[in-house]
Amino acid sequence: MTTAEAPRPPWLVQRVAPGAFEKVSALLGGLGLHTVCQSAHCPNIGECFGHGTATFLVLGGVCTRGCTFCAVPKGVPVHADPGEPARVAQAAAALGLRHAVVTSVTRDDLPDGGAAHFAAVIHALRTACPGISVEVLTPDFAGSEAALGVVLAARPDVFNHNLETVPRLYPAVRPGAGYQRSLALLAAAAREPLLVKSGLMLGLGEQASEIHAVLADLAAAGVRAVTLGQYLRPSPRHLPVVEYLHPDQFRRYEEAARAIGFSHVAAGPLVRSSYHTAAFVNGPKNCNP
Repeated sequence: MTTAEAPRPPWLVQRVAPGAFEKVSALLGGLGLHTVCQSAHCPNIGECFGHGTATFLVLGGVCTRGCTFCAVPKGVPVHADPGEPARVAQAAAALGLRHAVVTSVTRDDLPDGGAAHFAAVIHALRTACPGISVEVLTPDFAGSEAALGVVLAARPDVFNHNLETVPRLYPAVRPGAGYQRSLALLAAAAREPLLVKSGLMLGLGEQASEIHAVLADLAAAGVRAVTLGQYLRPSPRHLPVVEYLHPDQFRRYEEAARAIGFSHVAAGPLVRSSYHTAAFVNGPKNCNP
């Protein structure tokens, strides 16, 4: 998979603020924590680390799935670390986070897909930072509503699960996942009193009509927050970018999403699931360790 692609347009250029970046990186490294910012080669890592924020990646740094868009290493993961939730909470307190975002690798090797670990992280964050709001970005738990129930019982403020792409592209982009399974998970979460969120990567060869259809599916499932961003190829081994969408196209998709009822929409070339995500939550409080 070494197909050449066009150079990135100027609106995708990001710069790093070294001082704050190194401080956050050192803190997380010292606690033995992973972030999706680092593991997934996020283009916004300089800005987010520079502002003292990060998205925690729990349950290790190795994924059991083989999604062809994702830079997170694939293979046989290590045992879930029972001390990790406390260290995540320690990092959140040290960074003074008002809103914490927690995601994970997919752990098909665990009976509950890691749901109990997510719940433990939520509880640890609330203990360390009583006023913090918590967002979880979970895998599909192989479609298990029981596993989803464990996470929701811990009462996150935001539940996020990304559809990532349109149904037609699932076999190429998300092997091992299923569009309807992910949509059903979101619909089940939307029956609870919390904000439910999903996201899509654009530029993989999807058609505008397919994007509009997915937005309609999400709205019908009860999802009220959506993110739309540009897919960026993390290495020559991953899927190539088919198209770099102009910022104006993202604005049109944002308008379409708002028109069908989404209350929270972030759309743009550099938008990611957790980019400026605290803006999706009303009035998060300061964390006072």
